[in-house]
Amino acid sequence: MRSMISPAKVWAGVALWFVAVAAHAQTLPDFRELVRVNQASVVNISTTQTIHAGRNAPGIPFDEFPEDSPFRDFFKHFGQPAPQDQQARSLGSGFVISADGKILTNAHVVDGADSIVVKLSDRTEKTAKVIGIDKATDVALLKVDAKNLVPVKLGDSDKLAVGEWVLAIGSPFGLESTATQGIVSALARSLPDDTYVPFIQTDVPVNPGNSGGPLFNLRGEVVGINSQIFSRTGGYMGLSFAIPINVARNVVSQLEQYGHVQRGWLGVQIQSVTGDLAKSFGLDKPQGALVGSVDPKGPAARAGLKSGDIILEYDGHKVADSADLPPLVGATVPGKAVTLQVLRAGKTMTITPTIMALKGTVAKNSAESGGTSGHTSLNITIAPVPADMREALELKSGGVVVAQVGPGPAQRAGIEEGDVILQLDGKDVTGPAQFAKQVEALPRGKPIAALVQREQGRLYLAITLPAN
Repeated sequence: MRSMISPAKVWAGVALWFVAVAAHAQTLPDFRELVRVNQASVVNISTTQTIHAGRNAPGIPFDEFPEDSPFRDFFKHFGQPAPQDQQARSLGSGFVISADGKILTNAHVVDGADSIVVKLSDRTEKTAKVIGIDKATDVALLKVDAKNLVPVKLGDSDKLAVGEWVLAIGSPFGLESTATQGIVSALARSLPDDTYVPFIQTDVPVNPGNSGGPLFNLRGEVVGINSQIFSRTGGYMGLSFAIPINVARNVVSQLEQYGHVQRGWLGVQIQSVTGDLAKSFGLDKPQGALVGSVDPKGPAARAGLKSGDIILEYDGHKVADSADLPPLVGATVPGKAVTLQVLRAGKTMTITPTIMALKGTVAKNSAESGGTSGHTSLNITIAPVPADMREALELKSGGVVVAQVGPGPAQRAGIEEGDVILQLDGKDVTGPAQFAKQVEALPRGKPIAALVQREQGRLYLAITLPAN
């Protein structure tokens, strides 16, 4: 015999279902107002970059053969053409942080770009200038000529919690003003080759073109800069990583003040504490950063830190794993004394080193270091030509060696690390200080010839400084 369910019970069940759905809907965040308020602050960034044909690229230039060589005519008519320069284009995102046109994005979005165009929310396009780039944190600060822009509100990434709702706005695959949402999956995530960033891991859908865009909390505050994804396909697979906005704040402050980022240096090599190592050192669980070696000239050695010490706390911050330590040290202002809680021979002790500047992060003048940053308009680091290099290149005197090349006119002209600049605009280069003065006096907006010694040959390269 079949049992019958009364209509009253059916309607009661339906009513309960609607109540449950409504209650569930109330627990989900509504992002509409957040997007409405912040959409105008998010920008699309497009760049172009000239990829110079390498000297060792495929192809055999016919003029490398002697005049009387039978191979000269053959390769002139039938050989592969010499490689040509190519234009590379890329897309990314960014967000306005000041009404007068300062914009934050990723360093990898604009690094090496010949031109940077920022498209605002009203579809107007502005040419952007790079105020500064910090590759170590993948943060870049741009500036466009504009007024009355709507800046975002910056939050405190240290207050984020796993499970918290977050939202990204950007231009994945060039699709502007795209909003995607998710939660914070993990905090202080360490990634390979990224020493100084404790990444925010989320499950927010992020794709190529989102790079440099903002990550918002539910209060409409930017808590991160979307930077990387983990993918086996090139697209989103549920793992996205953002640079904490507190890290970016520090970078921006230094870029504006110094034009570069200074990082702290402790002078130790560290490793993770495994379960077996923890037992061997008398720890009840794996924690801290195990000191493998100590630089004898570094702050750690001067303060008495030794190989075999385990750093458990750095200036009030717990060191749960070795990956926690480098971002803390890097963010420390050189010259500051910090307190370390250290485990040594089963006993905890306090050591107070004074953090020094990481080598290579501070631009020094020629009197201090034998090198100079030259001129910001060239964005290269130069130094006197070492005696052994001068002998190998058979140089009699003068010139400066290029130690580092950053994005700018010199890079676009094809100047490379290791080149020796002998002449600039027809005038001999005698040393770093004189070279810096030469650069300052160069005309703007027109090509200037630079004579460069590269290996055993010399060539002229045309450098064009920006008109403004």
